[in-house]
Amino acid sequence: MGNKHSGKINIPRYHVGRIFLFPVLLYFLLVFPVLGFMLLKSFPELKEKSGFNVTFKNDSTENLKAFSEVGFHNDNIAKGPEESDYLMNFLNDTAYVLSDTLLNSIQDTQNDSIDSVIQTVETTQKKGTSTTFSSTITALFRFVLIFSTIAGMVVNYPFKRYFKRKRLRKSISPKLYRYCRKLLLYTPLINSGIVLLAFTIVHSIMIYYLLTDSSFGDETGKRLFTSYLFISLVASFLSVLLIYFWQKHRVHIRYIEHIYTRDELRQRIFGVNQGKIRNRLYIASAMTTLLPLTIVLLYLILSLTPIKNMGDLSPDEIKIVLGRLTDILGPEADLSDIIKSEGISGLYYISALDNALMFGGIFSGVLVSFIYILFFVNWSTAGIVSPVNELVNSMKSTGEGRLDNFTIVRTNDEIGIMSEGYNLMTSRLREYIFKISQMNEAYSRFVPNQFLEFLGKENFVDIQLGDQVQKEMSVLFSDIRGFTELSEEMSPKENFDFINHYLGYMEPVIRENNGFIDKFIGDSIMALFSVKVDDAINAAIQMRETLMKFNLDRMDQGKPAIESGIGIHTGNLMLGVVGGEGRMDGTVISDAVNLASRLEGLTKIYHTSIIISEDALIKLEKPEKFNFRFLDIARVKGKKEAVYVFEVLDGEPEGVKKLKIETKALFGKGIDLYKNKKFNEALAVFSEVVKINPLDSAATFYVNRCKRNLKKGIPDDWSGIEIFDVK
Repeated sequence: MGNKHSGKINIPRYHVGRIFLFPVLLYFLLVFPVLGFMLLKSFPELKEKSGFNVTFKNDSTENLKAFSEVGFHNDNIAKGPEESDYLMNFLNDTAYVLSDTLLNSIQDTQNDSIDSVIQTVETTQKKGTSTTFSSTITALFRFVLIFSTIAGMVVNYPFKRYFKRKRLRKSISPKLYRYCRKLLLYTPLINSGIVLLAFTIVHSIMIYYLLTDSSFGDETGKRLFTSYLFISLVASFLSVLLIYFWQKHRVHIRYIEHIYTRDELRQRIFGVNQGKIRNRLYIASAMTTLLPLTIVLLYLILSLTPIKNMGDLSPDEIKIVLGRLTDILGPEADLSDIIKSEGISGLYYISALDNALMFGGIFSGVLVSFIYILFFVNWSTAGIVSPVNELVNSMKSTGEGRLDNFTIVRTNDEIGIMSEGYNLMTSRLREYIFKISQMNEAYSRFVPNQFLEFLGKENFVDIQLGDQVQKEMSVLFSDIRGFTELSEEMSPKENFDFINHYLGYMEPVIRENNGFIDKFIGDSIMALFSVKVDDAINAAIQMRETLMKFNLDRMDQGKPAIESGIGIHTGNLMLGVVGGEGRMDGTVISDAVNLASRLEGLTKIYHTSIIISEDALIKLEKPEKFNFRFLDIARVKGKKEAVYVFEVLDGEPEGVKKLKIETKALFGKGIDLYKNKKFNEALAVFSEVVKINPLDSAATFYVNRCKRNLKKGIPDDWSGIEIFDVK
């Protein structure tokens, strides 16, 4: 149902009345001043072709009767000073309408001893010209004002209702939405077409009058009516254009985004014919430049009087017409011949009254032109600037990384094509970046993003061979015990499925504890923790808990449980890129990595779950959170120095963990006795621990070691450090 908007302020009002009434009023403002100017200018000519008779009688009753029977006749022309009242001849229709009112008024004045009133008024004239004008004006009001306004309201009411309900955030029926969606783009043609139809009807009537000679009393009236028709045609054309461009402006700039969908507005919806900004500017220039020039030229033409139509002129009148040229043209005796010559008689003369009327008409025309200029400049500016501003803002948003935006294609010209191209570019760019993001996400599964951060790189393309950084980190090694024997019982596919199943449990645990997996080595996991050692130990504990869930899943499938060991060491290491130009890999190179791997190997010897180094223990932020016990002093393969190793008890099942915590002091006592070569006493202590907790594999390991030392003896230089030559 179109775009959704969050507030009322974004939903415009749909205006109907002003779009119809204002251009029609502008039509009358254009036509009637010119028509009045023409009537005043032609008034003397009309007077010469009309006449009236006035006879005074003493009887008031006869006077009133004569007035009520007033009429105009061309063959009865009264001469004398009464010609100053001739205007009544031109307003004969009004005299007929007001005759009864005037009769009553005159009767009321009889008691005031009026000695003389008009006794008989006889006028004769055909009523055709005045009746034609009045009929035409009546048709204008009926068809243009009433018909077009009502028809426009009927056609546009659904749009007004749609925008009102949308502004009030009320539901819109599918029928109303389909109507508005189907006709919105055609409303400029529909609204201007309604008014054009009304004007066409009126002008058809006017043309019919012109083709019918009986409609006019004389040629002067017909000529006036022809000029009126021409002026009306021009004014109606301008009014229809004003309605069309006004409605088109509002549809393109204000309305379309509230009816059409986002996907539809990404491209042109105005048809296949491409417009041009140049044509739009031509139209705006014509409406704002040629219009005032046309109106001014029209008033100039109407204000001219041909010298040859002025009749015989006296010498003084000739001097007024020709001005100071009389001093050059010759003596006064020759002026009459000169004025009648073909060159002079073809010129025009502007009287003082014509001057005043001309300037008044020009002012009226300039005023109307100014209104047109305001409208068309605003429309032309908004039609170009608004889409361009929207396009610029969309580009800024795209530059800021917001790729889900688009610009509305509001025009069918070059700006519309540019907006459409931008939307297409944005769409493809979004798809491309989405694919790149997917690729980066896929790459990050092979090379963790944390690896990039440590190297100070923003993306993978910045990585170069030899990039490296030194950093203190905790290294965690995890390995499945007995995986070689386990894998022998599975096919290659089952091996892959098993490994992926197992790693699918373990990888999220490491990630949730601020670590990342550097690499998978078969069934082994090498993870790095850069924030704190506590994260590594927490991850190890949770991995042990997760392993229990994994084993439950395997037992549900009828498969045996598995065990794992975890070794953790903290130290400086080098992260970098190794390889060649054709194949590179990110890796970690350090003695700390090797030691962590060896500690994981010790879990197989001591049969423990988690072993950490002394360096990892002393760098814990909150050691009190963990339960651990000293396990041994060992020198692993590849290390010259011995390492104090500790067992983390929190990774054990709850029952085993509880008993190990209870026997922690006893176990420590046994270690002291053992390191002091008191193997018999140590054997008794470890045996006591095993008696309390038969599942304490480390205590069992020391029981066997004490027995071995008692049986085979120890070297003379034995210092209590266990040496392991295997991984």
